[in-house]
Amino acid sequence: MTRPVLKLKRIQDIDIKNGSVVLVRVDYNVPMKNGKVSDDTRIRETEKTIKYLISKKAKVVLIAHLGRPKGKIDPNYTLAPVREYVEKIMGAKTYFAPDCIGEKRNKMIASMADGELLLCENLRYHPEEEKNDENFAKELAKNCDFFVQDAFGAIHRAHSSTTSITKYLPSSIGFLLQKELEYLEKIMTTSERPFVAIIGGAKVSDKITVLESLLDRVDILIIGGAMAYTFLKAQDVNVGKSLVENDKVEDAKKIILKAFKNNVELLLPSDHLVVKEIKEDAKTEMTQSMAIPDEWIGVDIGARTISLFSEKIMSAKTIFWNGPVGIFETPAFANGTFEIARTVAKATKKGAISVLGGGDTLNALKKSGVKPDEVSHCSTGGGASLEFVEGKALPGILALAD
Repeated sequence: MTRPVLKLKRIQDIDIKNGSVVLVRVDYNVPMKNGKVSDDTRIRETEKTIKYLISKKAKVVLIAHLGRPKGKIDPNYTLAPVREYVEKIMGAKTYFAPDCIGEKRNKMIASMADGELLLCENLRYHPEEEKNDENFAKELAKNCDFFVQDAFGAIHRAHSSTTSITKYLPSSIGFLLQKELEYLEKIMTTSERPFVAIIGGAKVSDKITVLESLLDRVDILIIGGAMAYTFLKAQDVNVGKSLVENDKVEDAKKIILKAFKNNVELLLPSDHLVVKEIKEDAKTEMTQSMAIPDEWIGVDIGARTISLFSEKIMSAKTIFWNGPVGIFETPAFANGTFEIARTVAKATKKGAISVLGGGDTLNALKKSGVKPDEVSHCSTGGGASLEFVEGKALPGILALAD
């Protein structure tokens, strides 16, 4: 699938004056714990865009979603606790509007001073947001002069705040979205070789089309995580009680065949860390081959596999990684994923371009001790980055086309 080439207006191309009201779609779908933000990465990623607008003395209205409240008010998904993090990171007075539309929000906009921020309540409290309702978009646009899209994690959805909103305000892309598109376009069009893709996670079904697309571009495709067991079964390798998508075995066979036809080196785990029960203190064993004995469950890649995968990653000039290669959330099963993270960082230091996508991948990177600036780019949108790599035209980008 080939994406159309689109011309997008950038935030630095619009004429923002003192007092201009700029509506910014951000991705503040951040992890929360006990009413507090447990990881503020997504807020920090918007810092360049928001501070640019503050420097222009604009009034900045921030709209975002959090979780899936299913179109109704749910206190478990309020953005209210995010306000203090925004204020601290952006260094500007930040107010909180109890709704993203309506008279109260509009009065708050009118009373703001230049250079101040207003964070609005969860867009998804309104069912109209996910229905891409144009009247809802029109309400979002009220009392605003410009729209800036900076929520890469949401642009693969055709929602009011990603597509319809562009009909009612002059629109542009923020610095975060510019960076996302630059790096993803770079690895998909001008990638230096060898190009190594590492695809992990639980389900083959989520990633069949991205695997097919990557096989037209990469030199080496590494498959890890639970999805590897479906591929091993496709080759008649015993996988014990490991997670397998039996209805995707035929798809896995097609991927293996395409890799062979395209002369792509497709690598699967050659040994595994296995348990009889998935729990923190489970007794672990290391297999001596790619086969997993009956009654055992694969939970991580083994030492030989780590060595092989690492060797291939270190040879790369371009790296795309989406999805962990084991159940890294459990410390006893995290070694493989953490070693991959450290190796990607080493390859980057050697000069490779590395792009990582997906919440689990970025969480694994953090837990491994690798800092985000030790890789080239950490994409803030897992689903959006995968659809981009598949070659899909993203609705939020199409709507912004100049």
